[in-house]
Amino acid sequence: MDGGLKKTKIMNKLEEIVQRKKIEVAGAKRNTPIGELEASPLFRRQTISLKKNILERNTPAIIAEFKRRSPSRGEINSKVTPTQVAMGYQKAGATGVSVLTDMVSFGGSNHDLIMLRQHTTVPVLRKEFIIDPYQVIEAKAIGADVILLIAACLEPTQLKELAQTAQEQGLDVLMEVHSEEELETHLNRHVSVVGVNNRNLKTFEVSIQNSLDLADKIPNDFVKISESGLKTAEDIITLYKAGYKGFLIGESFMKNPDPGASCAKFIKQIEQLLNPEAIL
Repeated sequence: MDGGLKKTKIMNKLEEIVQRKKIEVAGAKRNTPIGELEASPLFRRQTISLKKNILERNTPAIIAEFKRRSPSRGEINSKVTPTQVAMGYQKAGATGVSVLTDMVSFGGSNHDLIMLRQHTTVPVLRKEFIIDPYQVIEAKAIGADVILLIAACLEPTQLKELAQTAQEQGLDVLMEVHSEEELETHLNRHVSVVGVNNRNLKTFEVSIQNSLDLADKIPNDFVKISESGLKTAEDIITLYKAGYKGFLIGESFMKNPDPGASCAKFIKQIEQLLNPEAIL
């Protein structure tokens, strides 16, 4: 397929998702007004900063994801619960956990995040197609500490407004980019963490080269993380040396019967590469 057609296809898919989200959010506003969200016990809890947690580490920070399925792979793991996975990731030493709350594309739900929140003390990232301030308030009300804002889905002014709303609520903001152009147009002072997605939107290919290419383009006052296609401890070390502090990993862990054990094994492999003589 021609590169231009591929890009058109994925951009049309993103537009389709955004239109669906507008309908979903309108329904959520009718069912649960903002005042009701703000009255929830979780809304009043003190949030935990993912940015701070990453910066306090002197080794690569793994943000481990709970992910039932994806549009590209289909079902990944439907046998484990958010509770099992949250406890497993925390025991493994994950710096943060991520959970997809989109039902249509990923089989997720707000309930998944609530369950994760109850069984972990590390920051929780709500991975969602956020397009409306209502979703930011909703994220805090269900126990999130961090929200994802995808540059490809949002206009620069829209992303800035959403990031500012999140910051005012004590939430960290992970801005996801795929290209240098998105960095130039969307980056703003309300963003806490910049995540580079290693999936090329023009070709669909996944390569850590995308993170390597953008490493020096991200100002050093933003925490840098790499997302997608991170399969080996060697990949993590390469990116860590390039300036990335955090690494968002989902499918590599979730495709195993025990995602927590898989995460623990991966973190140990990283430690061995960083300090081989310390682990005999």
